[in-house]
Amino acid sequence: MRPSMFRSVQSAIARSNASSSARIPCRNYSVDSGPERKVAVLGAAGGIGQPLALLMKMNPLVSKLALYDIAGTPGVAADVSHINTRSEVAGYAGEDQLGKALEGSDVVIIPAGVPRKPGMTRDDLFNINAGIVKSLCTAIAKYCPNALVNMISNPVNSTVPIAAEVFKKAGTYDEKRLFGVTTLDVVRAKTFYAGKANLNVAEVNVPVVGGHAGITILPLFSQATPKANFSDEDIKALTKRTQDGGTEVVEAKAGKGSATLSMAYAGALFADACLKGLNGVPDVVECSYVQSAVTELPFFASKVRLGKNGVDEVLELGPLSDYEKENLKALKPELEASIEKGIKFASQS
Repeated sequence: MRPSMFRSVQSAIARSNASSSARIPCRNYSVDSGPERKVAVLGAAGGIGQPLALLMKMNPLVSKLALYDIAGTPGVAADVSHINTRSEVAGYAGEDQLGKALEGSDVVIIPAGVPRKPGMTRDDLFNINAGIVKSLCTAIAKYCPNALVNMISNPVNSTVPIAAEVFKKAGTYDEKRLFGVTTLDVVRAKTFYAGKANLNVAEVNVPVVGGHAGITILPLFSQATPKANFSDEDIKALTKRTQDGGTEVVEAKAGKGSATLSMAYAGALFADACLKGLNGVPDVVECSYVQSAVTELPFFASKVRLGKNGVDEVLELGPLSDYEKENLKALKPELEASIEKGIKFASQS
């Protein structure tokens, strides 16, 4: 779970800067980038979508980048298309262009929906975002049923089950190809752990399991590396801060936004891992919220090994501390309720 994408980006930039002025500038300078891969971003004109579009444009593994939203995407596409990296960019606006945006996609990233506001929980977002996700997934089932779907739209604990039900109804569901993006929880846990322990954050690894809201987020600091000598109180404080990371940003922005930039970064990291898996890079492991038999719940976030078909293997949780065992038990009822709410919405709507 290392942010290797940005080493790839730095390498690409270095190659670009080293190009002789006598050579004709070429956007596709990353000639060793691997096979052609199309990535679609649904909700690309939004607060997460725009920086995510930029980061995906920087990724040398992407050959085609489709940016979709209900409005505003032609401008976003024009802007990022001027960046001298491999991918060709196209913008699509309005439901009548959604099919064109999706056709041929290898990875579809969904940050679409309304953002959190002060005092708003992820569950408060449900009624609006659930409908958006259902509509988008219906189109995915029609136009790119074999794509890997990276769900960012909150509440992820419910929107992933909604997507699964939509795909089941369409006859296209493949549990290996649907992911809830929980990478931001991992990014936060690494950052907070490294800061507290005065470690180089680039060398830190912290698995985060469970779900993607409040107490369902369970960072496994007992498995963190490098090891740090923290008290029980320190671990509790780090856990709480990781769980409340989204709220921390919402409150700091004072009603003017939510965690958009860090979420875009995390979304780009996970999409990069999916692309590496598709391209056959070995031992690509990330935490993600997927259909799972790790617990009795049908969906659960844990370490996942990625491969050419999406999920190669859902890894076991490993040894837990007593504190983590207590939190695991406590999170299950809330996560189960969120899953059931998503399934109920999909079946009734």
